[in-house]
Amino acid sequence: MVKGYISLADARASQANALETAIAAIGSEVRNASSALKGAGPIFMGIGASFAASSAAVWALRSRGVHSWRLNGGEYPIPFPASSHPVIAVSQSGKSTETLAVLNSIDRSLRISVVNAKDSPVAAASSANVSLGAIPDSYASTIGYTATIAALGMIAEAWDGGATDTSWSDLPAAFRTVEQQLKMQIGEILARMTDAVYVDCAGIAPSAGSAEVGALLLREIARIPSTGMSTRQYLHGAMESAGKGVHILFGDEREAELASTLAKAGHHTILAGPVQAAASDWLTYIPLPRVSITQRPILEAVIMQTIAVETALARGLDPDAFVFHHNDTKVA
Repeated sequence: MVKGYISLADARASQANALETAIAAIGSEVRNASSALKGAGPIFMGIGASFAASSAAVWALRSRGVHSWRLNGGEYPIPFPASSHPVIAVSQSGKSTETLAVLNSIDRSLRISVVNAKDSPVAAASSANVSLGAIPDSYASTIGYTATIAALGMIAEAWDGGATDTSWSDLPAAFRTVEQQLKMQIGEILARMTDAVYVDCAGIAPSAGSAEVGALLLREIARIPSTGMSTRQYLHGAMESAGKGVHILFGDEREAELASTLAKAGHHTILAGPVQAAASDWLTYIPLPRVSITQRPILEAVIMQTIAVETALARGLDPDAFVFHHNDTKVA
């Protein structure tokens, strides 16, 4: 286990309670930052899980007619091109090298951040900050990730005079329900996952980040080659290589149809969402309650966390042990 982090077992056991506390605190943080959350639509800047966390927020803003984007901090030259759009730097550690470099290259008045570590370089470089509250987190992020989704979702809802959804306080109960559902289904899920040579993850557009972070967790924790993308992207050729792997899908009617197609062709498939596909020996369906698009990725996250950790354990791997460590992805 990496110094300064809690174990995945402890993080998962405490996540529902920690999320319940965090949601209330983040709501206050967003209200306090409301004067900065306005004007031209925001650009969410992150990398890794922080990039994935913003997909639903972007969708929510665009659904309100607000132009918004999520960008990978490692894919832009410095200085960042001049723009009237505020940049929301997303970094749980507040130390992501690439994200901080982008932030430092733009006018300070346009710098907003969402971090777990409030006294961090990214927070210090910002004119406005929304803090998750320094929540103890695992190295392969659990509560830090789900709390980040909550913060970004609330920001998207509150942007430029909007209001946060009143149902946020109900989400922890739905989270606990999904946890219990997974306990009942984990045997069936592991029967599909244990021998998988790869995993494809795909999700409806607001849940594209769930597919991306799912693939990341499977690579980090279970060390299975995995890819995550939006459903529409997956349909445009990527699914043609289906073979001795598992397909994890998040979505509604189109994803249920896709799950049926894969299962009928004899491919192990896991579908999570409110719409059930036709029963099949090749298909596991995980029911999800209907919640807002900004909240749904939190429920999808606990599914991917559970699958990744339990698959690692079934394969005899330590889910807290990483193979490679780098000295240039975080600043001091």
